[in-house]
Amino acid sequence: MTPELTLGPLVLPTPLLMAPMAGYSDLPFRLAVRALGGLGLAFTEMLNPHSVLIGGGRKRTALLATSPEDRLLGHQTYGSDPALVVEAARWLEAHGAALIDINLGCPTRKIANRGAGAGFLKKPDQALLMVRAVVQAVRLPVTVKLRLGWDTNLVSTTGLIGELEQTGVKAITLHARTGIQGYTGVADWREIRRAVETARTVPVIGNGDIFTPGQALAMFRETGCRGIMVGRGILKDPWLIRRIWDALQGKPDIEPTREERARFFLDHLDAMARHYGEDTGPLLFRKWIPQYAPSLRLDKATKHRWLQVRDGRELRADIVKCLAIE
Repeated sequence: MTPELTLGPLVLPTPLLMAPMAGYSDLPFRLAVRALGGLGLAFTEMLNPHSVLIGGGRKRTALLATSPEDRLLGHQTYGSDPALVVEAARWLEAHGAALIDINLGCPTRKIANRGAGAGFLKKPDQALLMVRAVVQAVRLPVTVKLRLGWDTNLVSTTGLIGELEQTGVKAITLHARTGIQGYTGVADWREIRRAVETARTVPVIGNGDIFTPGQALAMFRETGCRGIMVGRGILKDPWLIRRIWDALQGKPDIEPTREERARFFLDHLDAMARHYGEDTGPLLFRKWIPQYAPSLRLDKATKHRWLQVRDGRELRADIVKCLAIE
């Protein structure tokens, strides 16, 4: 049976979520993944409250950009100042957000060292106060994404999951590593199971080490989670969520051909050029080349050449030629 996932008043079409990933979860990529099918909920990139409230220019516009096709969409914010996070959540609600997610899971040093993201889990009592304050400040459903703790496992040793549930959040997404682990080692899915067994009323969404449909099915089976959030795996395989959705419905796993991947690659480049401009878009797109290179079977010389090209038209022409796109 396909798991169902409801977040307050929001009924997700599938229990599969795309993680908010700084530098990657922008509008062009969200729309590209949505077009492939299977996605229940996507998120913006992590939103700095300062940028939301007083930022300006193209960067802020790009971070907040959405469209009618970009639904359902959650807005994720983070910070070490609860009052500022609350103010940002209110601003997002006033400007049309459907869901607010609070990040207590980002392990990046520049975030964590400021006491934000997973760094806030060094002070779990204060983190709980911030979550509760956001829940009380908005009418939207509020969710939270966290890790097991910063350098110790709070899920196993404290009542953190139950206390988060009592704040009024509508879902808890758990990445089964500590903050200090980053992305090293193996995610401990047993802790997701423990969170599922602890939470009485809110769904727990599993996160960590999902790179194949088989791993997703195993996480559902082994943890009892109500949904799965896919992160790094989708960067190299944008079809991953659709493939997981097919597997949940008992359909065969059909991997895209190299030709389909090549077309997606080129369409993604074109979308970024439209979104960010003909000059900036292709430059920003270069970070995707190492992600797509393995599945496109690029040789080192081609990959290196594309990483050096600064002109979008030149890059597009070379891609069409090398990948034999009609």
